[in-house]
Amino acid sequence: MSESPSPDDAGLTTGALAHRLGVAPTTLRSWDRRYGIGPAVRADGRHRRWQPSDVAVLEAMCRLTSSGVPPADAARAAKDAVLRPAADAVPERTGTPGAPALGGGDVRQECRGLARAAVRLDAPAVAERLEAAVDRHGLAVAWQEVMVPTLHAVGRKWASSGDRYVEVEHLLSWQVSTALRRAPHAVVTGGREGGPGPVLLACVPGEQHSLPLEALNAGLLQLGVPTRMFGAAVPAEALTAAVRRLGPVAVVLWSQTRSTASLPLARHLADTRWGVTGARRAPTVVLGGAGWAGRPAPGLPRPTGLSEALTLLAGAQGHGTA
Repeated sequence: MSESPSPDDAGLTTGALAHRLGVAPTTLRSWDRRYGIGPAVRADGRHRRWQPSDVAVLEAMCRLTSSGVPPADAARAAKDAVLRPAADAVPERTGTPGAPALGGGDVRQECRGLARAAVRLDAPAVAERLEAAVDRHGLAVAWQEVMVPTLHAVGRKWASSGDRYVEVEHLLSWQVSTALRRAPHAVVTGGREGGPGPVLLACVPGEQHSLPLEALNAGLLQLGVPTRMFGAAVPAEALTAAVRRLGPVAVVLWSQTRSTASLPLARHLADTRWGVTGARRAPTVVLGGAGWAGRPAPGLPRPTGLSEALTLLAGAQGHGTA
């Protein structure tokens, strides 16, 4: 979440705003053209000047896309959210690809109840509601339709309240992380002898936001896919050493901001090989998070959401998603 001061009355240029958000200027222009996420006014009718309300929408857009929400759904949710208070600032549905969507009334009701419990700092109630969402809808839908919109709503409240409610966001994030780790999963073994290795999940160096990776890890475990979760800000040399030691079938690299995304690191890991001569293998490197947006990376898949990532990685491991 940005700690930069609010733009002044003249507004921010596209370049300045792109730097503040950690995205490319072309990404902002693309979002404006495709989804109507653009400046409300333009200086002399031509040059973009982004006002505080525009910035608020884009910050919401970045948080949602970095959590795996498809850009079109994230744009609708972001524009809707800035006009609503925290407990109501949730999209009607985020449209998890390949997963059954909740009805608009259902998801709003669940998100409102969860947000209100978080604002009260009622940890037992938050934990109970999260567990109920996972039990009722399954992990992938609960993450995409309940957890992500509520995290976004509380984040918007934090950003618009002069650093108030930060304790609410921290409590909710911790409870979401706990719920993901406690979600029921299959008995996972280390993999078949001579078969594919585990899926390695890690945030790139400098990246501290690991909740989306935790959701992916939990989803893979439910499918019986062996994983190795390394969490936030893993040094490049440690990633390389882990790949050589584990021989993973895939490596998921999470980057939430453009400043942390390193294509040279991703390509280096994709070229890291192990095994005996004549049968050497390399991992599939999968890119996750908004930091990779707008950066061509042939041969490095970039799923658009949790369900797509689960399908891709389960297939690589030889597991079905049904």
